[in-house]
Amino acid sequence: MEILRFLNDQLLKMNWLSNLIHDLLSKVFHLDETTRLFGSIHFYIYDVIKIFLLLSFLIFTISLIQSHFPPERTRQIIGRFNGITANILGALLGTITPFCSCSSIPLFIGFTNAGLPIGVTFSFLISSPLVDLASVLMLASIFNWRIALAYVVVGLVLAVVGGSLISKLKLEKYVASFVYNGDFNTDEVETLTFKERLDFSVNQVKDIIKRVWIYILIGVGIGALIHNWIPEEAIAVILGQDKWYSVIIATFTGVPMYADIFGTLPIAEALVTKSVGIGTVLAFMMAVTALSLPSLILLKQVVETKLLVIFTAIVTIGILIIGYTFNALSYLLI
Repeated sequence: MEILRFLNDQLLKMNWLSNLIHDLLSKVFHLDETTRLFGSIHFYIYDVIKIFLLLSFLIFTISLIQSHFPPERTRQIIGRFNGITANILGALLGTITPFCSCSSIPLFIGFTNAGLPIGVTFSFLISSPLVDLASVLMLASIFNWRIALAYVVVGLVLAVVGGSLISKLKLEKYVASFVYNGDFNTDEVETLTFKERLDFSVNQVKDIIKRVWIYILIGVGIGALIHNWIPEEAIAVILGQDKWYSVIIATFTGVPMYADIFGTLPIAEALVTKSVGIGTVLAFMMAVTALSLPSLILLKQVVETKLLVIFTAIVTIGILIIGYTFNALSYLLI
């Protein structure tokens, strides 16, 4: 246990980096470590470096795995199953696509065009931005393993339940006709060499970092502001765990934002330190990643309004239930 704790603290939480930055600021730049300015600078530098280091490593690793699952192979795998089993596989395969919700939509179109039931593709669409393998380690690096694993489990359950409900409602007619009529190759599965897989993984790191870096910098900045400058009492008035409306506010605050889990983590970390309920924080993170306004606008291009409203309602209700449940059971996680 001691070895595991050491590895967790040094490799995931990067305590060595926190201590290094602390010493640089206090001993080299002679900043007073008791001030809010010191706390903000330390929080910002430490979180930015840690997130980019972890993110680069995790995206590379996950992309190597993902290179074995192009849309054609995914269709072949899921096509062997039906019902809730197919929804579970769709949600699980979403975990190996380290994309934001907007970039998941082209894959959603490809899967639907390839003949997968729309319920399965919606399970994928919910899971892909919401839960990925990187999120487990990133959440563990900031909070703890119980919260990280619980987030992944509830995210997968939401994806499976959401996709299954859409399947039961028989909403195929509300998908744009061009989605079904595209030219999608369902026979050939591209085989990559190991070097091509490495190149693919490196390019994925570059591409995703290029897309999310600004959101990470902004997210860490907001986190540093919340962590060191906004009084806990002020946050407690709005998002305190004893406020019945805190989960609702957090959910609907997250929808207009556009980021992925990596941009929301520093904000979530700061909110938890201000005694905001873990369910409220998870609801905010899920709303940002699964229901961002830009992704809903893009999804509207391929589905009719009725299906979009049903999808949004299912995911929103699921997030609210998860938020209130986790607030009630938070003593088991922290």
